[in-house]
Amino acid sequence: MRPPACSRGDHLRRSAPVFLSDFDLHLIGEGRHLRLWEALGAHCEVLDGVPGVRFALWAPHALRVSAVGDFCDWDGSAWPLAQHGDSGVFEGFVPGVEPGALYKFEIETQRGEFLLKADPLARAAERPPATASRVVAPSHYAWGDAGWLAERRRRDPLREPFFVYEVHLGSWARAPGEPDRLLSYRELAPLLVEHAHRYGFTHVELMPVMEHPFAGSWGYQVTGYYAPTARHGSPDDLRFLVDTLHQAGIGVILDWVPAHFPRDDWALARFDGKPLYEHPDPRRGEHRDWGTLIFDYGRPQVRNFLLANALYWLQEFHADGLRVDAVASMLYLDYSRGPGEWEPNVHGGREHLEAIDFLRELNAAVAEECPGCVTIAEESTAFEGVTRPVDQGGLGFTFKWNMGWMHDTLAFLARDPIHRGHHLDQLTFAMLYEHSEHFLMPLSHDEVVHLKGSLLRKMHGDPWQRFANLRLLYAYQLTRPGKKLLFMGSELAPEEEWDHQRCLPWHLEEVPAHAGVGRCLAALGTLYRERPSLWRGDPDPAGTRWIDCQDRERTIVSYLREADEDRLVVVLNLTPVPRPGYRLGVPPAEGYRLVLNTDAEEFGGSGAPVGPLRLERSPAHGFAHSLVFDLPPLAAVVFEPLPPAAAAEESP
Repeated sequence: MRPPACSRGDHLRRSAPVFLSDFDLHLIGEGRHLRLWEALGAHCEVLDGVPGVRFALWAPHALRVSAVGDFCDWDGSAWPLAQHGDSGVFEGFVPGVEPGALYKFEIETQRGEFLLKADPLARAAERPPATASRVVAPSHYAWGDAGWLAERRRRDPLREPFFVYEVHLGSWARAPGEPDRLLSYRELAPLLVEHAHRYGFTHVELMPVMEHPFAGSWGYQVTGYYAPTARHGSPDDLRFLVDTLHQAGIGVILDWVPAHFPRDDWALARFDGKPLYEHPDPRRGEHRDWGTLIFDYGRPQVRNFLLANALYWLQEFHADGLRVDAVASMLYLDYSRGPGEWEPNVHGGREHLEAIDFLRELNAAVAEECPGCVTIAEESTAFEGVTRPVDQGGLGFTFKWNMGWMHDTLAFLARDPIHRGHHLDQLTFAMLYEHSEHFLMPLSHDEVVHLKGSLLRKMHGDPWQRFANLRLLYAYQLTRPGKKLLFMGSELAPEEEWDHQRCLPWHLEEVPAHAGVGRCLAALGTLYRERPSLWRGDPDPAGTRWIDCQDRERTIVSYLREADEDRLVVVLNLTPVPRPGYRLGVPPAEGYRLVLNTDAEEFGGSGAPVGPLRLERSPAHGFAHSLVFDLPPLAAVVFEPLPPAAAAEESP
């Protein structure tokens, strides 16, 4: 609708900056406004009894700023905003504008150009490919997750089960009979709850839901940092999704991208006619490989924009954590640059000091403002102290992706088993550093795109062996120390790599070999959640003990997982050769019971029996007792010690 007619004097009065306080402006100027989204952007207000919208924008290089939209036929002369002194902030009130209105800011630059820009603090946007921002009313969503949030504050994520299901909402599921229609946040909510429970996932990680124009970026080229993508509904619809998962006992992690942003001329790039959000020096301000721009982490207001954005998603949408994308690209000035293409820091080094300070500030703020929330670094280098606390000189992340484990393990399982014994160190090397950080072990979307092939395709051997190797991979991931992440579709064991334009191949649930992998993963997920030995001792080296990691001849590895009174024995046969009568040294017990066998017939395995188990007083692997059993081919088997009463019942 068009605003009601008003006189010139009334126009000036209503455009005057009357809402932001001097304290707000002081915090914005210093880059310390932790609730920036409440100060800037578009907000429904009432002035002198007249409802409308207050618009506020930081554009310090602009000569003039106007609010334009469908409420004034996009006429930049209708509603100019007034400037707050030399703060760089423009503000004004436009009467009659209602929630749902489309708007942008028209900016006159110092060179006399006129730019039409989306609002950096917009809390909603048009559905792409349209690019306007959208006015939203204050949220009155009635949350039902108070119990979850209270419990979250009391938990120690380092000593809790943490099994993440990474999801791209646009391709996870589609409406039956409507393959081209994206499901809404509300439609997806109950489906994700049921699926997460089925496989034992503790958390769902959503690939970026912040607004982005190019679907092929999967959300990693963000233009609307404060706006949930309209592809799946409204901001309150996203709140419903998070709330539904919380009430079902499932946490929510959001992918977050502070490393770079796209060059779209209607968004953040050269926002007010000059570099503003990006660093002005291309050696620090451009990612040439990605064709994107890099934030100016040394500018207080830009740091504030990002820091407040992180808190926005955690506080306004109750997210339980952020997975921070492309951290390695932030840490080093020479990242993906050749000689002469980067500028050393003030000490002559390659570390990006301002970005490092920002990451520390981010993690300290999250710990202070959002206790119980986690931050996860996708960081692929050997940078020290990624998960060390900030007050001890670290970056302060809760977890770091263990990219080395992922690459080494996938490379090992791609080898012909006849050669695996010679490369056993490739599988076990992670033991040398697995407690140097608080690691999360990812099998993410990055490994099943760009012609890398699906996880199943990466496995060596004929079809039966590839499925067996895949079950082995999941068992190794779920039973080693460290938190876990699996990309959606891993439970289906697809032959093809992921395609964001298509729904997952759910029909594979009806194909026996693929369904067997799913059942195996569900059993592993249940085992992981129910057994404290698989997660409570993650931070402690004593929580994991190798039994044998040097059997190169038979290519078998084995280890103990222990926490308090809970103990599990894990054995991996990494060749297709069965090992009848295999003897394994084990701690003393009244007896042992088979808990899980990835070679079970129900999982698509051979179904060869593992037992009967014989516990003998015969030394092996440094233990006085040994367990004798038949070890299946290409299989992981898990045993638990029996208490005396159970041992008596199971003895022949």
